[in-house]
Amino acid sequence: MTASALVLTLFIAWTLLLLVVMEVLRSRLVVTGRMAANAFQPDNANLSPFMQRLARAHANCLESLPVFGGLLVVALVTGRAGITDPLAPWLLAARVVQSSIHLASLSPAAVTARFSAFAVQMAIGAFWTWALLFR
Repeated sequence: MTASALVLTLFIAWTLLLLVVMEVLRSRLVVTGRMAANAFQPDNANLSPFMQRLARAHANCLESLPVFGGLLVVALVTGRAGITDPLAPWLLAARVVQSSIHLASLSPAAVTARFSAFAVQMAIGAFWTWALLFR
C-alpha cells in the first residue's frame, strides 16, 4: 500500500473515530435517561461545550475529506502517488493535530494553532493540485 492509500484510509478512520466517540457519548446520555433519543441537535448545541467541539471537529473532517481525499484518489488512480506520498503523512498529522486542538480548547491560542494546522493542509493541497495538473 502506498503512503497515499494508507493516509487516505487513516484519514477516513480518524473521521470515523470522531463519529464513534460522539455516538458512544450520545448513547450514554440516552441509556442513562439524561436525554431523549430524539433531542439531539446536529451540532450538539444543546450539549456540553466538549460535545459541541467534537461535532465541529467531525464536521471539519467531513468538509475537508472530499478535497484532500479527492486529491489522494486522483494521484492513486492516475498512478501518480509519487506526487502525494511524500507529504501525505504530514497532511494526516496536521489533520489530527487540528482535530485534537479543536477538542481541547477554543482559546485564542488554540484557535490560532488549529488554523496553523489547517494552513499546512491547505498548502499541501495547493501543492498537490499544482503538481497533479502541471507535472
